[in-house]
This record gives sequence, C-alpha cells and structure tokens, in this order.
Amino acid sequence: MSSTHPPVRASDGDRDRAIEDLRDRAVDGALSHDTFLGRVDAALRAQSRGELDDLVSDLPPRGRWRRRLTEMVSSVSDFTTRVESAWRRPRLPKLALPVDSRLRYVVGRGSACDLVLADLTVSRVHAELRREGEETSWMLVDLGSLNGTRLNGWRLVGPARVRPGDEVSFGDCAFVVSTATQLD
Repeated sequence: MSSTHPPVRASDGDRDRAIEDLRDRAVDGALSHDTFLGRVDAALRAQSRGELDDLVSDLPPRGRWRRRLTEMVSSVSDFTTRVESAWRRPRLPKLALPVDSRLRYVVGRGSACDLVLADLTVSRVHAELRREGEETSWMLVDLGSLNGTRLNGWRLVGPARVRPGDEVSFGDCAFVVSTATQLD
C-alpha cells in the first residue's frame, strides 16, 4: 500500500529563492527578458515547491566560477554604492549632549528654548531631550512639531534613546549627536 503525500506548499521564502535564481540565470544570459518576466509571474502564483522547481529545471546548471564572479561583482558594486553615499553625505554639525544636572532640554525656534534653531521648518517648541535614569542616557521626544523630528532618518512617533553618532533632525536642521566634555 503506497501513500501519496500532498505537494509541499511553497512559502514566501521559497518564492524569493526561486525568483533570485531566475534573476541570476537571466544575468548569466540563460533566460531572455520576456521569459524571465513570465517565470517570475509564475513563481509568484506557484502553490507548491514542485511548481517552483519546474521553473528552473530546464535551464543549464550554473557554473561555479561564473556564479562566484557574479557575486563578487555584485558585492563590489554594493560597496562602492555605500562609499559614494557616505562621501556625498554632508558634514553635519555636532549636537553635544549636556553634562550638567538638568533633566530636560527643549529644542525649537522660540526664544525660551534651550537650543534655539532659527529655521522656519523648526516649530517654536519642537522637541526635547530628557535625561533617563543614568546620567549619560538621553531620550529624544517630538513635541507635536509640524515637520517632525527624525532619528537616523526615521520620524519619531514616540520617545527614542539617542547615543553619540546618531543623526537627529528637527525639521530641516540635522545634527550628529556627540558627547560633551565638562568645562571647568
């Protein structure tokens, strides 16, 4: 008595791997652009792993050296893109975290703020830095500003811990967080 098992259902990871394999084969020249697009569409609709395997079963096996060369060129390209991005990134002014005993520092355009930023994208009372627990631990909180407060490119929706090296933005005014030294 032989039992037949149902086909193994394809997961999103299985689909992603099949599409990546198809992409690599298209780069190697084993697939035309139209065939690649048709097979990617079929991979996205595939219900089982068998259907995904059928999409690449008729293609010649990839050569080890060609695959490694393609991966190496891809990693070098990724590295140069990151270097170019870092090089183009503007040199940002430093925002030194205070070392005195105050627990709260307000940032904004208003004259009553501790850090006054004369930029129209900054709200009158924009954000605050709060000392949390330890002397050197700070939280950044947006105070309902119109143009938002960002930490490392992400807009704040709640309090967030800031550390030296983080990039903070109040409207269009951006800074790199650093530690201050106590002046005697």
